Amino acid sequence: MHIAETLDLLMFGAACLFLMAGFPVAFTLAGVGIAFALIGYSLGVFDLSFFGALPSRIYGNAMTNEILIAVPLFVFMGVMLEKSKVAEELLDTMGQLFGSVRGGLGISVTIVGALLAASTGIVGATVVTMGLLSLPTMLRRGYDPSLACGSICAAGTLGQIIPPSIVLVILGDQISNAYSDAQRAIGNWSPDPVSVGDLFAGALIPGLMLVFMYMGYQLLIAIIKPESSPPIPRDEGKTSTGDFISKILHALVPPVALIVSVLGSILTGIATPTEAAAVGAIGSLLLAGMRTQELGMLDKADRKSPFDFMDFGSRRPTIIATLCLLFMLVLISFFDLRVARNEIPTVDMIAIGAAIIASIGLTWGILVSLGRVWRTDILRPIMRSTMEISSMVFVILIGASVFSLVFRGLGGDEMVAEFLLNMPGGNTGALITVMLVMFVLGFFLDFIEITFVVVPIVAPILLMSDISPVWLGVMMAMNLQTSFLTPPFGFALFYLRGVAPKEVTTMQIYKGVIPFVIIQIIALCILALFPELATWLPTVIFG
Repeated sequence: MHIAETLDLLMFGAACLFLMAGFPVAFTLAGVGIAFALIGYSLGVFDLSFFGALPSRIYGNAMTNEILIAVPLFVFMGVMLEKSKVAEELLDTMGQLFGSVRGGLGISVTIVGALLAASTGIVGATVVTMGLLSLPTMLRRGYDPSLACGSICAAGTLGQIIPPSIVLVILGDQISNAYSDAQRAIGNWSPDPVSVGDLFAGALIPGLMLVFMYMGYQLLIAIIKPESSPPIPRDEGKTSTGDFISKILHALVPPVALIVSVLGSILTGIATPTEAAAVGAIGSLLLAGMRTQELGMLDKADRKSPFDFMDFGSRRPTIIATLCLLFMLVLISFFDLRVARNEIPTVDMIAIGAAIIASIGLTWGILVSLGRVWRTDILRPIMRSTMEISSMVFVILIGASVFSLVFRGLGGDEMVAEFLLNMPGGNTGALITVMLVMFVLGFFLDFIEITFVVVPIVAPILLMSDISPVWLGVMMAMNLQTSFLTPPFGFALFYLRGVAPKEVTTMQIYKGVIPFVIIQIIALCILALFPELATWLPTVIFG
């Protein structure tokens, strides 16, 4: 084996070893890359001039990449909804709705997980919230601890596949770059672009399929082992039908409306993923402002806000702002609101005037909601969490750029290409190999690490064939979802372990997630056999 190829393998192995040891991801990737670059240079197999391309790679991939702006916006949206107790209300309401059915609490956890996945996309926040609120209730009702823990962990990871998802945003950027490189390598200099919206549309049906498979498993266990998932007595906590319906609507309508606004604006072409993420961030702030007032959090807060003079002590500001936001989305879809034009038709002028008025109403509601959130002392931790998570993603991106540059400089891309092309079974064999490697790496590494390290290496090679980039991206997203569940290092397991009661053992958590990992593998096989599940909707929407 050539020295450069040996160094490539050793570099990849060293990176995995240091990551498993707990060293910071970004510094590990960058440090290992630089160390092996120096080793390669001393052995005469690496040219240090490769580092001359690093500033432009970082600038192009991170600093000027509009797609990645969606990451902090989606993170802000998720953290805001979690801190404003939207998730708590959803869990409580769904538990009352399905609790009287055998296995109903497990079903309610899955449904809430799906809704939170579509509205927050943050696995840690979802698992911790459901672990704190649902797990004690499920254990008190006689649920099997393994089943309860597995249900919560699996539902919490749905944010990886159900759009809008942070992993889909990051994967969309990586797949787009890989597809462009692959097409240029085979002589196609004007390939059709692959957008994050394509991946959102492609992941919708597989994500919902996975939700129904989880619910089917809950019902099957309830039939096979009734004692593992007992129902809640129907007369317990009974309220009038009208009050119960009102509570359900109150808990479901706002987050569902937010999901529809964000995802719908992307799928209908009204907004780009980044613009839709901004809509989601604003919508979550408005919803948080309304909920803090409804829950009486303002009454307990002594902090005064500079925006108090705008708050009438009612829902009026947030309701008006929400209506203004929806109205502006409608205007954008039917009228041209650009003002930098030589001639503007009268109809568009009227629409622009209406948009200005709506903007004033929206601004009023944002300021009032911001003041309310500020007074309840949740804005500071929200901003801190958003900054920490977003910084982690971008710093990892920079470290991964260094690692990838050195890997390619040592000829690693050619080695991987030769390996995959010589696999038995051609493209199918290469795809199966890549999926197996990603699945195994998920036992030890986080999805962000796998995305930034593995995808840029293998995706261009796979996409040189007739494989759909959307299908490949969704396959990788569903595969990466297992990285949160697979023992021993699945992050969802550690999140739940941190909030689970002492009587729940780690082995019970591990045992509980195994059936859901198997379900994910089955879903991945179904998607592999029927690519149309991922490619049909993007074709219908975007052509």
